Amino acid sequence: MALTIDSQAKPLPAPPWKRLVAIGAVATTLGGCVTFTPDGGMSPVSAEVSAAIGKDTVKIASSAEASAVQSRVKALLAKPLTADGAVQLALINNRGLQAEYNALGISEAAFVEASLPPNPVIGVERLSTGASLDIERRVVANILALLTLPARSDIARTQFEAARQKAIEATFRTAAETRRAYYRAVASRQTASFLEQARVSADAAADLTRKLGETGAAKKLDQARASSFYAEVSNELAQARLKVGTDREALTRILGLWGPDVDYRLPGQLPGMPRIQTAQQVEVDAIRKRVDLIAARLELDAMAKTLGLTEATRFISMLDGGWRGNYERSTVDGVRESSSPRGFELEIQIPIFDGGEVNVRRSRETYMQAVNRLMEKAVNVRSEARAAYLTYRGSYDIARQYQNSILPLRRTINEQALLEYNGMLIDVFELLTTARESIATNVAAISAKRDFFIATVDFETAIIGGGSSAGSAGEGSVMAAAAEGGVN
Repeated sequence: MALTIDSQAKPLPAPPWKRLVAIGAVATTLGGCVTFTPDGGMSPVSAEVSAAIGKDTVKIASSAEASAVQSRVKALLAKPLTADGAVQLALINNRGLQAEYNALGISEAAFVEASLPPNPVIGVERLSTGASLDIERRVVANILALLTLPARSDIARTQFEAARQKAIEATFRTAAETRRAYYRAVASRQTASFLEQARVSADAAADLTRKLGETGAAKKLDQARASSFYAEVSNELAQARLKVGTDREALTRILGLWGPDVDYRLPGQLPGMPRIQTAQQVEVDAIRKRVDLIAARLELDAMAKTLGLTEATRFISMLDGGWRGNYERSTVDGVRESSSPRGFELEIQIPIFDGGEVNVRRSRETYMQAVNRLMEKAVNVRSEARAAYLTYRGSYDIARQYQNSILPLRRTINEQALLEYNGMLIDVFELLTTARESIATNVAAISAKRDFFIATVDFETAIIGGGSSAGSAGEGSVMAAAAEGGVN
């Protein structure tokens, strides 16, 4: 139901364009001056990424920037990739990350749009009946949207800040995934290289046993065992080569490479073990630094502001006002008469059936849903930080135990077994069993070292963010649900 007030007693002294200018001036004063940033909001993202992980990131928005990125890609691929080089390459060349930066630009556009006054609606109506002509002109503006402009702009600003934190988190996640894929690819390559050497030794042992069998110095059972050992090692090598290919392709995808660039070079083995990092108060650091938690807090702030705006406008869901001017012309007894009455109109929706309680209840429930999810996330962040640190320390001890104790002992066992075999103190079966155990130990040592480097990445992401994104689906829909129950 609409109530229309139309006054045409006195013409308004000011022409319509002056009133529009006045309305625009008031709107600009209420909403403030908000303009687009030169880089789509990327400066804080780049600064945070550089401070946290020491790498550069860039949003490709022009052909010149694309050419500069390609030059950097070529320079990074000119030599064997290190872990840091792979991360830097992914941060400038991964198209999925560029899409996240586009989402940041979309959020900035929404912020600027929410900070602009509503566009006025101009209407012209012409009625002609015989000798009469009636022309009506209207300029209508959404007064409610104009009055709530500062609040809506503040909400959009908070949402834009949350989008920045999400862009930072996406960057951290890309960097972490790149490091994990890099360590897996290098470890697979190192494992395959070791198994190639083991197969050469197994082939030599099988060939020697076969020749001894021809002279009667080796039994048929020993020949079969040597041949079986060679076949088993060959099968393990085939599996390792398959893993080399799949792990390399996983790294290639996250690096965003295609065409000739996929022939990049990787080192033959994992880097040496670094010194262990000591961490204090990992929970406090995670609560303070995790970018996904910061983004969730900002979204909750924006939702609280949306709820407050819903409370303020619950009884007035539509308020339009505007200027109205008519031009009338008629001919009576051959005499033409004309008039130009002017006035204004105001339309208010009367809340007879829906008093705004539906929107308020929906916003309250959505807000409490977001509060509970934020509290759940805070609990999870603390637990993830503790678990990541335990895994980091435990994997370090395991990898160091292989390097310092198990592998040296295995070398001693191999040397002594060979000496005793040459002295005819043990048979071929014991020698081959020792060789099998040595191969398994070396492969396990490579895997333990790989697991330590991946645990290091997981520990860092547990503190600053950028880990698994599986739990973010519900949070991403929080503001979408609030929008339904927010400002009308």
